[in-house]
Amino acid sequence: MSEDYTFVADAMKQGVPWVGTAGIDFIEVEGHRVLVELPDGEANRNHVGGPHAAVVFGAGETASGAVVLAAFSKHMDKATPLVARAEISYKRVATGVLRAEAVLGRPAADVIAELASGTRPEFPVHVTVTRSDGATTAEMVVTWTLRPNR
Repeated sequence: MSEDYTFVADAMKQGVPWVGTAGIDFIEVEGHRVLVELPDGEANRNHVGGPHAAVVFGAGETASGAVVLAAFSKHMDKATPLVARAEISYKRVATGVLRAEAVLGRPAADVIAELASGTRPEFPVHVTVTRSDGATTAEMVVTWTLRPNR
């Protein structure tokens, strides 16, 4: 039986108000992978007619946060997830609807084992942002940590 991750979209919209304001839709949510979609909108555009770089980054970072929530939701009583750093490479001009796919870069069990051993784990989430025609517009690595709750 597969795990139920339907809570992730609502939790993200409640916990991170920008997600709802931006209109991000959660298309697919699994324990190791999330796909979000950001509708095209005039208010998000830059000087060349595509989504502003910050909007592209925001969609990717949101997808990464959603996969972290899905992967580690059962452990939130022990730790708080935080972004440690992020790197983005813009590949092509983004246009139209954007999709951001985030994939957990380490097995969740390994991260939890590291947390249980008393260390503060870091782990990457790899994100690919594509535009309407399927072309990759950006690639990101968002490095997360689980800060132990005191």
